[in-house]
Amino acid sequence: MRSKKCIVSLISVLLVSIFALVGCSASDDEGKKVASGGQVTIDILQFKVEIKEQFEALVKVYEKEHPNVKINVKTVGGGADYGGLLKTSFSSGEAPDIFNVGGPSAVEEYREYLADVSDTEAAKTANEGTLNTVTDGDKVLGLPINQEGYGLIYNKRIFKEAGINPDEIVTFKDLESAAETLDSQKEKLGIDAVFALAAKEKWVIGNHLANIFFAPEFNNDILEAFDAKTIPFEKSNELKRHLDLENKYSVQPVLSLDYSQQVEQLFSLERVAMIQQGNWIYNSVYDMDPELAENGIGILPVPLEGYEGKIPTGVPSYWAVNSASDPEKVQASKDFLNWMYTSETGKNAVLEDFKFIPAYQNYDATKIADPLSQQIYDYASKGNTIEGWVFLASPTSWSQEVLGVNMQKYLSGSMEWDDVISQSRAKWEEERK
Repeated sequence: MRSKKCIVSLISVLLVSIFALVGCSASDDEGKKVASGGQVTIDILQFKVEIKEQFEALVKVYEKEHPNVKINVKTVGGGADYGGLLKTSFSSGEAPDIFNVGGPSAVEEYREYLADVSDTEAAKTANEGTLNTVTDGDKVLGLPINQEGYGLIYNKRIFKEAGINPDEIVTFKDLESAAETLDSQKEKLGIDAVFALAAKEKWVIGNHLANIFFAPEFNNDILEAFDAKTIPFEKSNELKRHLDLENKYSVQPVLSLDYSQQVEQLFSLERVAMIQQGNWIYNSVYDMDPELAENGIGILPVPLEGYEGKIPTGVPSYWAVNSASDPEKVQASKDFLNWMYTSETGKNAVLEDFKFIPAYQNYDATKIADPLSQQIYDYASKGNTIEGWVFLASPTSWSQEVLGVNMQKYLSGSMEWDDVISQSRAKWEEERK
């Protein structure tokens, strides 16, 4: 009997143990389910300062529709060094889950951190050619933010009062003549200067302005430039004379003039007639003066011999997902970006709030919200564009930290123009060996 009791007791202990193990197992499985359906936090580092508030508002809508996702947005751009901060965030171990990369040079620099987003609907509906610089075999390493164009944005009222017809500004001589006319009437027109050259911003002069004059040397092909061992600078004299013109008739000192001052304090307050910028400034101008933004501004091509009447257009940057983030963060990041460009809510925000020219199919182009973007869209529709933002394919940091810095030295009088070109070319060749 005693032995029977022992056996029964032993069986009871074993059964309790089994139930306990089963219970633990069930609890563990349930825990995994909770974890997989729990809160996911995504950190975004982005540089589009002009859509900061609109982007954050869209994020809140997404969080409301997806209560298990929390998104933190940090916007750094304009006068701040986004590229430097991005590098620091990776080196410090605090890398974002979503960030911005430019063309092939930036893709190469961050390649080990770029997740494949080819499985998203957004990647499948991106406009033809917009993924060329972020494609690696079957992988797509980024999603285009938008399409943009830039040139000389002008104040229609000031031009009209000065007797200048913007449609007649085609050649450099035309632009020079218009600048002289505007300068001679500054007091009557109530302006401080003709231009506001934001030369403190190396990207304004080293990226955008210079790109107009050296992109044709690579057939306006980003990938051709990425493979190039040298840069000819065949149109360097045209670049110089344009830079000289803006500097001569600009608010001074140009080397202290940043993006915010240029767009908000000078152009939006109608203290200058023209600035070299793109359609991305619309929201900033609108915040300062809605009437001016909606009815009072237009865009002119920067004159370039052989390419008169053409606007540089392209994809300025891409959204990248950090492949080193936790898998659930990677998936949540891809889901958010896909939603932003393919859902009706997201598409409306892209067109109406961000004022973007979309880089994706299935958008109603008639809903492009602002006149600058509509004008650039019209240029593109007629084929009047210089395709390809070739500066994105220059050696890493070259366009700003080499060419941009050298152009600043020229403007300060500490470097001759021939040295700007020769030293910048030599650095390109050194980096491409």
